[in-house]
Amino acid sequence: MKILIAEDDQYIREGLRDLLEAEGYQTILAVDGTEAVTKYQKESPHLVLLDIMMPGKDGYTVCREIRGQSSQVPVIFLSAKSEEIDRVIGLELGADDYIMKPFGTREVVARIRAVTRRYLATEPGKGKERILKLGDLEVYPEELRAIRDDNRIDLSLRDVSILELLHDNQGKVVDRNTLFDRCWGQSYLPNSRTLDQHISKLRKLIEKDPQNPEIIRTVHGVGYRYDSC
Repeated sequence: MKILIAEDDQYIREGLRDLLEAEGYQTILAVDGTEAVTKYQKESPHLVLLDIMMPGKDGYTVCREIRGQSSQVPVIFLSAKSEEIDRVIGLELGADDYIMKPFGTREVVARIRAVTRRYLATEPGKGKERILKLGDLEVYPEELRAIRDDNRIDLSLRDVSILELLHDNQGKVVDRNTLFDRCWGQSYLPNSRTLDQHISKLRKLIEKDPQNPEIIRTVHGVGYRYDSC
């Protein structure tokens, strides 16, 4: 899933890129409104993060142009402007959400996941939602969450990709290169530490005992495997 980040502040732009790529999204960067429109037309992103106060074209203008081409792609405004009228204007233009600066990483991730869920639920061609059963854990890919004993576990897009891959290859070892290609993208340069750290964090979310995992088992020197329970 591709996200266009249109933000003229380099630190915010690159920080959002790093945060969202860690979640499993592909990112497209634009430094001003004019570039945002060009890259939107060229790349067809699935979601747009749009700063309001940008050179070239402001966020309101960019949103109008995007809405002139698509009423479906989600748009989230980013702005340091706090007046209520600005929020109203943004939402009237067709924005799906509005995040105020300064913002915390948890807030951004939560907002992005919420919009992603809505997008996945309405994506053309989707039929009945798929449910993955891994032992006593039920994973709902379109909702970016899992459930065990009525307890909800929020997952990232990459978490879901990893669990889908292991589920669909249950009983077989999924090697590290396959995990990187399928869950990080073929353009990503493999790094064993990156994979192991992500698996460790995912185990803390979904395993009853992360030190003795039952869902994501390590096959030393090769990769990981899920054995149906």
